[in-house]
Amino acid sequence: MKEFIVRILVSAIAVWACAGVLGQFTTEVSVTNYGTAIWAALAIGVLNAFVKPILTLLTLPITVFTLGLFLLVINALMFYWAGSWVDGFSTGGLGTSFVFSLFYSTVLTFLDSLFGVRRD
Repeated sequence: MKEFIVRILVSAIAVWACAGVLGQFTTEVSVTNYGTAIWAALAIGVLNAFVKPILTLLTLPITVFTLGLFLLVINALMFYWAGSWVDGFSTGGLGTSFVFSLFYSTVLTFLDSLFGVRRD
């Protein structure tokens, strides 16, 4: 349970940081407070755990045809849907969600190594 809480808190830090940086360039990306970032991290985690595998399986032919690049679009969809689920968290349109997801993945990888978080 402790590892789960640490992973959610580190993910929330990544959401908060990404929204802060990308919010400087566009008004579409926003997080109202850190509590909202925690809820957004939970929503992203739930979507990645349950919806993403189903979408990946359903779009397998497109994913193979694009040599895996379509997985980036699916990842952007997860952030777009999380933005519509959580009040106070917005990633804008699908294009902005795409940029947010790329930046989030980079920041999360750095924070995971910094805090020693292992994701399976």
